Amino acid sequence: MNRGALDKFFEHGILAVVLGILVFGPLAMGAVEPWAFLVVQGLTLAVLLLWALRLLVSPKPQLLWPPICWAVLAFVVYAIARYMTADIEYVARLELIQVLVCAFLFFAIVNNLYRQEFSQAVSFTMVFVAMGISAFAVFQFLTRSHRVWNEISPYGGRASGTYISPNDLAGFLEMVLPLAVAYVLAGRVKIVTRILLAYAALVIMAGLVVTFSRGGWAAAGIGIAALLVALLGHRSSRIASAVSLAVLLAGGGFFVNHYLSKTPMYLARMDDDVKNGKVVLNYRRDMWRVAAEMWLGHFWFGVGPAHYNYVFRQYRPMRLQLQPDRAHNDYLNLLADWGTAGGIIVLGGMAAFAAGLWQTRRHVRRADNTLGSGGRSNRNAFFLGAAAGLLALAAHSFVDFNLHIPANAILGVTLLALLTSNLRFATEGYWWNLRKPARISTVVVVVAGMLYLGQQEWRRGVETYWSARANNPNLLVLDRAAILEKAFAAEPKNFETAYNIGEFYRMQSFDGGTDYQQQAETAMQWYARDILLDPLDGYGYLRTGMCLDWLGRSAESGRFYSEAELLDPNGYYNVADIGWHYVQTGDYAAADEWLQRSLELKSASENPIAASYLDIVRNKLVRNASGTNSLPSGF
Repeated sequence: MNRGALDKFFEHGILAVVLGILVFGPLAMGAVEPWAFLVVQGLTLAVLLLWALRLLVSPKPQLLWPPICWAVLAFVVYAIARYMTADIEYVARLELIQVLVCAFLFFAIVNNLYRQEFSQAVSFTMVFVAMGISAFAVFQFLTRSHRVWNEISPYGGRASGTYISPNDLAGFLEMVLPLAVAYVLAGRVKIVTRILLAYAALVIMAGLVVTFSRGGWAAAGIGIAALLVALLGHRSSRIASAVSLAVLLAGGGFFVNHYLSKTPMYLARMDDDVKNGKVVLNYRRDMWRVAAEMWLGHFWFGVGPAHYNYVFRQYRPMRLQLQPDRAHNDYLNLLADWGTAGGIIVLGGMAAFAAGLWQTRRHVRRADNTLGSGGRSNRNAFFLGAAAGLLALAAHSFVDFNLHIPANAILGVTLLALLTSNLRFATEGYWWNLRKPARISTVVVVVAGMLYLGQQEWRRGVETYWSARANNPNLLVLDRAAILEKAFAAEPKNFETAYNIGEFYRMQSFDGGTDYQQQAETAMQWYARDILLDPLDGYGYLRTGMCLDWLGRSAESGRFYSEAELLDPNGYYNVADIGWHYVQTGDYAAADEWLQRSLELKSASENPIAASYLDIVRNKLVRNASGTNSLPSGF
């Protein structure tokens, strides 16, 4: 096989693996779970290997480097630097790995999948995958099924397809729907293909509807409206676009007023915003305010990569007791995690991308009077559909965190890369011929990325294996702890593993066996590791204090509870356990105050520790005041 044939083989191999990533991610619940992302990471390694081999065998190696590539490279360099200074190494490293996966895929796609037929292959694959997932979502809605493969979605009445969250499914569909519509209205495809694409678009719309994601609806509406308005300027598709726009507006209004507004799920979603005649502020606003406070408090460099969820406890509003994971606004989350420096780099990249779209627009559009085409163009259809899909994603990112769902982020990166590669139609100025030193340097960078990601793949793969083994509730707690110790040996920076091992030893100690003292001491050793690896975690301090109380060393435990309070002053669970501490020390007046405050933060039905101990404390206070024992024997 000659060099030209090998070059084409590796090029098509990259396409096949990229398609595998794009198909697997949405089907694997968004590739959020560690095992699923490890598959995506492994496939990315395959892409990098094929790209390195292609660079070595290509008879004329070139590098396509539009201006946005500088912004992507700058963010990667900044991410590495910020990782090295982060408070929680493990969390920052996982975020860095996701950044590297997306960045390497971006560069690989820009430089290998720039042909028109590749864009079309990606588009049609994603349209029909989205159609299948949407059909499944409609089935879920009609049968009221909450099952997603072997998992159960907690979002009753809302369909999520192959994702767990309906909002994440909406984020995926809103990027694909404009592609289907663009090829139907402006693509140069056979009539049978056009009919199939039109049918797929209708099914995707139905899937989007049954997610009941208001942000997804609005974002998809923005994307489709922008697409149709753009097509109004094309003579060949002007009438069809005008009719589609009218049908979209009229049909959408009719559907909402006569059907959707009468469904129980829609009414429930609307009732979440209005109770007793008063508007109830959405919890998202609390999370946005916290993100803004984090950013202003750490203006230039943010709190750290993926640190929002961990720093959140220090800023927690009283009424928001859950862990938010993300800020539900990708822009504020960016500023909170990465600071103004990260925001400037991303803004620069967005500006470079927008300038590239503007520069490319005339070169991808086939002239309306082209013979035999009716003015239709697959190149233009992809350009408009992908741009509209990214616009929808950008709009949805104001109210959700789709950019932190790997499957959705990688689809967005793929569309971004394919659109960026269209700049080659506008100018030849972004092609770099790779002579031998430049070719070797490029291969070295790609191989270095492979080695790092491969080493991290193995490391986390072993950890994930042992963690899954330990997640068996039928095992004894100390057996589970022993298995988790193997996971910790594979990944000694994971604070959650250290904390969970400590929990198993603490629970065994609290059962009161003959070795309870040694088990409590062992638990505290693991909590100390948790505190060292995650200095923002108040629960390691809290559990250490509880172990000291259990061992009768309450004089030593007070400072640990104080540290826990500083790290999560409005956490109901934290406050309840501090109340428990005062019960152990016999300070019932202080216990009453802390337990009552915990119940103000979380109701008794969801706060059994505070509720049960408050009854005991108040009975004890009554007994002390009256001199009678109103408690059962033993108290």
